[in-house]
Amino acid sequence: MRLAIGSDHAGLDLKHTITLLLDELKVPYEDVGTFSPASVDYPDYAEAVSRAVVEGRADRGILVCGTGIGMAIAANKIAGIRAAVVWDETSARLSRAHNDANVMTIGGRTTPIDRVPAIISAFLLTDYAGGRHDRRLDKIARLERKDS
Repeated sequence: MRLAIGSDHAGLDLKHTITLLLDELKVPYEDVGTFSPASVDYPDYAEAVSRAVVEGRADRGILVCGTGIGMAIAANKIAGIRAAVVWDETSARLSRAHNDANVMTIGGRTTPIDRVPAIISAFLLTDYAGGRHDRRLDKIARLERKDS
């Protein structure tokens, strides 16, 4: 699995923590930035990670901002992205199992650092369950096609 990861200034510290964890787990990733604590606009990084996923350069994405909410809103504007705000291991696991989330967003200002390894592991290791969830994802895909 290859990841794309990005953050705005509010998520920079947590992004750094996550990349250290990914290095430890030997998970390859592309870091699209930001690399500085200077104020930046989160939609730019949401788009960069999302494009990497839909274009196949990454299998999944991780986005970090202050709460994860802004990144999720922006990422979900890209057709083919299913970005989910996660805050604990359960939300990360269910975002994958039930929604086949291909982008995880997380809050640098709201997520306790001690939860991060379990959250990342759940997102990386959980497979999509399929079954009854397929028809729901099909409906989401239809919504994307209607709106394009």
